[in-house]
Amino acid sequence: MKSDICKFSHDKDSLSALLDETEKAASYSNLDKKETGRLRLLAEELVGMLPELLEFSDGEFWVESEGKSFELHTALSPDESMTEERRSKLLAVSTSGKNVSAVGIMAKIKLAVEFMLIDYERNVAELPADYCFYSEGIVPAPSFSGHAWSLEIYRQNAQKEKNEKWDELERSIIANIADEVLVGIQGKKVEIIVKKAF
Repeated sequence: MKSDICKFSHDKDSLSALLDETEKAASYSNLDKKETGRLRLLAEELVGMLPELLEFSDGEFWVESEGKSFELHTALSPDESMTEERRSKLLAVSTSGKNVSAVGIMAKIKLAVEFMLIDYERNVAELPADYCFYSEGIVPAPSFSGHAWSLEIYRQNAQKEKNEKWDELERSIIANIADEVLVGIQGKKVEIIVKKAF
């Protein structure tokens, strides 16, 4: 089942509609109170990172479910405020590998979205071979245009190293509740998919 599609911007009313849509989907699938709370928590984590991303994009949100398996979909389309100058600035921050603001998993997911919004196809060749978190989560994704960033792949790589990346994962709400998070390009949109099965 696919929920209604919510169009949203950075105002609080349109973002709170995403949480309402998530709870409606949980109700239709007869999730219990604890399961509904966990699904809402995942939606809240998504909503928490959206205001900054919406400075230069428009968004849509919907929930897909089959039984007790859920996917929270967020699609972002770059708008006219994404100028070449803004692309250059974002790319400079993104590819430095030293972005201090990218602390925690949600910040890393947000950075992956930003990188794709600034033109993944054109800029992927500019990534350094050892590009911090990003290269450790890239996976071929037939459902997207080419590749996607995957929390599960990132988690597997971090588990091998057991370093600060693993510590970040252990402290992250989304990493502890979600089964998978994918960030990829679908047509002219960047899509974030958070998967959870109960």
